[in-house]
Amino acid sequence: MEQVAAFLKEAGTYYLATTEGDQPRVRPFGTAHVFEDRLYIQTGRVKEVSKQLLVNPKAEICAFHKGRWIRIAGELIEDDRNEARQSMLDAYPSLQNRYAADDGNTQVFYFRNATATISSFTEEPVTITF
Repeated sequence: MEQVAAFLKEAGTYYLATTEGDQPRVRPFGTAHVFEDRLYIQTGRVKEVSKQLLVNPKAEICAFHKGRWIRIAGELIEDDRNEARQSMLDAYPSLQNRYAADDGNTQVFYFRNATATISSFTEEPVTITF
């Protein structure tokens, strides 16, 4: 899982896909953090992505960096503990001017039943489950 988090951090931006009814929704994200041996992302409760994940936790992430790409598929499960939110904010200080662990908006999700595949045109794919 550390390899997955490192890839996402090196890429800087990844794209998170969710569904809304029968319509896929994709948007850029930038937070990836390991806390208590789980891979977390962060968003705000007021955003549509939050509502979509609460209805259907199945999601996929894709990122590209230096000729390689990663796809992560799994379920994103909300962790409503202040400790989890604060850990994310500590890892991304730039978020602290817009979010706080106890503001009622900050939300973190962790991957469950996830499979990540790192691929390229020149190497065999690497698959990581967590």
